[in-house]
Formats: sequence, C-alpha cells, structure tokens
Amino acid sequence: MRLSRYFLPVLKENPSEAQIVSHRLMLRAGMIRQQAAGIYSWLPLGYRVLRRLEQIVHEEQQRAGHIPLLMPTLQSADLWKESGRYDAYGPEMLRIRDRHDRDMLYGPTNEEMITDIFRSHVGSYKDLPLTLYHIQWKFRDEVRPRFGVMRGREFLMKDGYNFDLTKEDALHAYNRHLVSYLRTYERMGLQAIPMRADSGPIGGDDTHEFLVLADTGESEVFYDSRVTDIRLGARDIDYDDKDQCRGVMEEFTALYARTDETHDAGLFEQIPEDRRRVARGIEVGQIFYFGTKYSEPMGALVATPDGERVPVHMGSHGIGVSRLVGALIEANHDDKGIIWPEGVTPFHAGIVNLKQGDADADAACEGLYAALRARGLDPLYDDREERAGAKFATMDLIGLPWRITVGPRGLKAGVVELTSRRTGESEELAPELAVARIAEIYAGL
Repeated sequence: MRLSRYFLPVLKENPSEAQIVSHRLMLRAGMIRQQAAGIYSWLPLGYRVLRRLEQIVHEEQQRAGHIPLLMPTLQSADLWKESGRYDAYGPEMLRIRDRHDRDMLYGPTNEEMITDIFRSHVGSYKDLPLTLYHIQWKFRDEVRPRFGVMRGREFLMKDGYNFDLTKEDALHAYNRHLVSYLRTYERMGLQAIPMRADSGPIGGDDTHEFLVLADTGESEVFYDSRVTDIRLGARDIDYDDKDQCRGVMEEFTALYARTDETHDAGLFEQIPEDRRRVARGIEVGQIFYFGTKYSEPMGALVATPDGERVPVHMGSHGIGVSRLVGALIEANHDDKGIIWPEGVTPFHAGIVNLKQGDADADAACEGLYAALRARGLDPLYDDREERAGAKFATMDLIGLPWRITVGPRGLKAGVVELTSRRTGESEELAPELAVARIAEIYAGL
C-alpha cells in the first residue's frame, strides 16, 4: 500500500478523552473513531489489525477441530426466557421490540441460540463430540463505557460451544480450549495467563479467564512469578489426546494465579515471598464448563448407546477479538507509539523514501516495494512529499515492526537502512538482503 493513496488520519496531539495508552494511541494512529459512547468505527489501519487477529483465531480454532458458523446479532427473547436468563441477565442486555411487538435482544452471548440449533439437528451420541464457534459482534450496555475498545459497548468476540455426552468428555473439551487459547495468544505475541475465575451470568463451576498483565487492567491479580516463565512454544499438541491436553492444562494451572474475585490469601502466603506478585490484568478470554445448565431446560437431548435420552454436557469459550487490539497496545508501546508484534502487524514493513522525487531513491523504493510484495508480504510505502522527520514519526506511531529507509547517500554506497521498531537497532544492507531478511523473519511465524 502506498501511503499517499491510503486513508490514515493520524493526530499530532493526544485526544483529551483518552484515559489509557491504548485508547490514546488508537485514536492518534487513525485506527478508530468514536461514533457514540462505547461504539467505534474501525478505520482502515485498525480494521487490518482486527482482521489479522480474527484470522489467527479462526486458524487455531479449526486446528483444534472446531467448526465455524455465523449466528445473527439479534436474538429472540423467547429462547432466553426458556433458559431462565432473560430476566436474570441484568441491564447490560439491550432489549428491543420489533414492529410486530415481539421481544428481541442484541445478543451479549449465544448459549441459548446455539443450544436451539443443536437440539433441532442433533439427536444421537454418534454425532458427538461437537464444537461450534463463530466470530460476531456483541453488545453489552455498559453503564460507564471507557478505555476505548477495552470497555466498549459493541465488541467483536469469538464464542464457541462444545456438546459432549459425558462430563469427562466435556472437561476434555475444556482442556482442549485452554491449550488452543494459549497457542492463539502466543501467535499474537502475547502472554495471557490462565486464572481461576468467577463464572458470572454464564454459569458453571469450572472457569478460567486469560489475563494480560498491564497497569491499566481492570482486575487485580495475584500470582506465582514462575507462571510467567511457562511457554507452549513450538510444542506439538494432539488435540484428540485427553492425557496430553490435561497435562498442558495442569502445567499452567498448578501454579497459583487468581483474580481478586477468587483470591485465597492463605494459599497465596504459602508461596515463597520472593515469588509472590500482585499486579493488574486485562481479561482477553474465558472458558466455561457448565454441564447441563442450558441443555436440560431447553431439551437438548441425545440418545445414548443404550437408547436413553440424556441432556448433553456443554461449555462455552470466548475470546475478545476487538479487546485484544487494545491489550496488545497496552503490552507493546513506548513513548513514540505502538510496537506491533510481527504476528499481528497491519503491514509487514514500512518503506521510507527520504527524498521523494529523486530518481534513484524513487526507483529503489519501487524495487523494494515490488520485491516485498513478490515474497507475499504487505509493505506500507511512505511516498508522500513530506519531510523525513514527519515520516519517521508516522512510522513510529503506527508501530510497524520493521522499517527500510532509503536515501541518496546510502544508495551511493549500495545500501539501505533496516531498523527494528522494538529495539531501535539499525543495520545497513544491500536492498535485496533487506528484503530477504524481512522475508526470513515472517517465514518463521
């Protein structure tokens, strides 16, 4: 993409309404625009990041054997009345009536709708296990929406639902989701710590939420410092292997890590003092096992091998896709702007032409642009008639991981400058070697 033809409405000044870093930088970098309290338009740069995150989530869900579908944003209140949650959910639910005076709602979650789909089409244990998921916009009418996309009213979320014959099978689905989520966050360049949590209005006794440590987190967290040393890494996971999935789950959850809602001061004090940590965290996902909470009242029954009809065991699993954008920025920024991890960057590299209009510089930039695209990469070429300082400031603000700087002086020596946004280190390389270096970095992801 050529910056002269792109829509990137960056701001020079910090917006007064932004209270935290991610909100401020998303506004300044031209990623979002507020349309109403807690409701945002995603501008081109922000939309690219959102779609990259969505793609990673899709890939890891399907890698774990989960099947995508798409459910609507509006739901019939009748389903929620059937489950008993319509009156219990609270004022966060946006309730509306259509022109036929039927009670409707803008879905905050989809347990009822997915259960209705299941009971309409599945009636035998032979069709189990089954996990369905979608990525869809949700609405929760927060009383005080704030912090940009971190605490918005409208948000993009992946929610998945497993259906299993027995509790044992459903707990395997729970462990499988925990592992798939850890792999998802690692691909995004995040370390999200699973913590025992409160189930809230979803229900159930087994639940973990995933938190990214950040000063602006809404939850206070207490944890053993060793939990931050555990990585899934390149470990191969057989998602059908119950023992392997349970082992990974136990390795992460054996160490103490709790939110303030479930914190046990006595257990925490048993940890050696030098390993006790108290911090704040941003929730970016949660998994639940809730058994037959929805299947029993809604009649989601299947026939067992003995012919008995029993309610299926269920769980639900959510990742806040749009919230992750804010969490990533909170975890990856400096005083100049955003620092995107390679796995989620909106563009793989930036090209800065220090002397637009110079024949040699223009030709070199065009060559780099074409070479990166030929490697399957997506560069952002700053070809504007703008001073060098402004171009560098824009690249630092939007946070692309790598920048190639092209100028007449370097070209006379046959080199361009390759700079890492994260470390600030620069290296002079021949143009073709700079392209090869960037291609090698992304090939390893």
